[in-house]
Parts: sequence; structure tokens; C-alpha cells
Amino acid sequence: MNCFLGNNGAGKTNLLDAIYYLSMTKSYFGQSDTQSICFGSLLFSLSGYYLFEEALQEHIVCVVEAGGSKNIQRNGKNYTRFSEHLGLLPLVVVSPSDTMLIHSPAEERRRFMNVLLSQMDSIYMSCLQQYNQVLAQRNHCLRQGYYRADLMEALEVQMGVKAAVIYEKRAQICNLLAPLIGKYYGILSGHQEEIALNYKSDLALRPLSVLLEESRQRDRLLHYSTCGVHRDEVVFMMNGHPIRRFGSQGQQKSFLVALKLAQFEIMKQSRGEAPMLLLDDVFDKLDMDRVAHLLELVVQPHFGQIFITDSNKSRIEGVVQELTDEHTFFNITGGICKENKLSR
Repeated sequence: MNCFLGNNGAGKTNLLDAIYYLSMTKSYFGQSDTQSICFGSLLFSLSGYYLFEEALQEHIVCVVEAGGSKNIQRNGKNYTRFSEHLGLLPLVVVSPSDTMLIHSPAEERRRFMNVLLSQMDSIYMSCLQQYNQVLAQRNHCLRQGYYRADLMEALEVQMGVKAAVIYEKRAQICNLLAPLIGKYYGILSGHQEEIALNYKSDLALRPLSVLLEESRQRDRLLHYSTCGVHRDEVVFMMNGHPIRRFGSQGQQKSFLVALKLAQFEIMKQSRGEAPMLLLDDVFDKLDMDRVAHLLELVVQPHFGQIFITDSNKSRIEGVVQELTDEHTFFNITGGICKENKLSR
């Protein structure tokens, strides 16, 4: 357990986002690459060394220039496609910004499923990329008024094949997540709220190629594709009601932490190794009992390397030192990180 302590704005979250970037080739917070460059600078550069249990070492380097140029290397060799890197360095992030998963439009929840599945399943990632490419082609034709029945049919058949795979794998992952979220939510909260996930997709009705054919006239008027897996939704439920409307802040945060722990368990089972776990400002909107339950969980042997940040030095030191001897404390001031004397 690596604990990073510092005031707000010192750079704690920036450090975790750098770790995330080296795994996922982009920022966790959805900002563009150039927005991650410090004001007044021409580029940013990240370099990470990773040592695996088999004594295999990986060196990952990423450089993004203000002009938009982006280069990612693995052991000195450039990637031809950044997607080839996904899954090499698996991780799970718990952050205050996760509230977007509850309160934002469905795109955020689809993004969560995409990140989870892309780290485990290259077939899913390939199908998603190809589906989005063909979707963009169909939408371009609709916007330009370039309509030919044979062309639309060809695009819709391609979309339908990829969408069927995406739908099946999303349905599977939701079925796996639901009981695990319930388990972890109960451990964290000590309450008996009933937790559920409702996965909603157009493909639950009919194959996508059929749905697209039926919607052609409407889509021509609206200039975009009105059905498909790009419109899938996942509704988070508590006691039969949407948690977005009826859950307290503490219940929502407990649900989100449980969701990420469920993600961790699924990824660990799938890959046979524990992902890195990044806990950013984990005390936000959680009482000390729930934080203690969370940390008691993650210090168990089946969890791996953990990075945790907090702005309250005495709070995190007291909790962590009581739970485990396997910890290192770091102080961050003005973006500079130094190990402190409490480390063992």
C-alpha cells in the first residue's frame, strides 16, 4: 500500500492519472491529451517501470506534444496501434469523479463497460472499434443526404455483426457484476439495501440490422442513427428504485466503491493476476466506518499493489498503520514526491 499525502492541488491526483495514462494511453478524467500538458509547456512525458512476478520488466514511455503528436513505446519500440497496449498493465480506479457514473448521461456508464471489457477481451475491443467506424460512416451518409439503399444495407449488416458481439459481452459482464456489487456493498455499508443493475439495449428486441432497416426513414430525417449499442444504458438500482434519485451521497459512494471492487474481482479472475488499485481521495463522502471496511478489504492478500491519496495526514496514517505493516508513505508538495519517515 503506497499512501500519498498532500494538500489540495499538490499533485496527488495528477500522479494517479499518470499511472492510469501509462496503462490506458489517455487520462482517466476524459480530457484531451493536450489539456494534460502543463500551461506554458511544449509537451508532457511519462515513464514507468513495471516488475512482474516472473521477474519480467516492462518499460513504458509516453510523450504527447502540444501540437497533438503522441508516441507510446514499450521497451523502446513504438506501438503501431495504441489499442495493442490495453490490458498489459491492468488497473482499477476509485475517484470522486466516479459520481459521473451515476449522475451523467448513459455515455459514462458505457465508457465504464468499455474500459472494463477492453482490458480483458481483445475481441470486444476490436468489435467496438469497428462498430464505431461503421456507425460514423452511416451517420455521415445520413447528414450529407447521401442515401442509397444498397449502401445502407451493407453498412447495417456490418454494424449488426459487431453489435451482436458487443451486446452479448456487455450482458455477460452485467450479470457478473450485479451479485459482486451486492456483496461488496453489504460489506462496506452494513445495510441490507437490495442492489441491482438493469442493462437496457435495443438488441434485446431484435437484431440490429433489422432495427436499422426499420428506422431508416426516421434516421434520414434526424441525420443520425437512432438505435444500436451506442445507445445502451445501465441503470443502477437500490431497493427497486434508481440510486441516482433515491440514494443518499453515502449510499451512492458506497455503491460506486462496490462497483469498482466488483470490477477488480472480475478482472483478477479473468487474468489470473491482481490489477493495480488506485484509490483517489477515498475518504470523500464516506464515514470512517465505511473507509475502515474498505481498507480492511484491500489489505487482504489477494489484492495487489495499491496507490491511495488523502489530504488529511493523521487520518490516513492512523488507519493504514493499524491495518498493515506493508505500507509506504509519501509526501507531495508542489508536485514533488518524497518518501517520509513513517514508511516501514
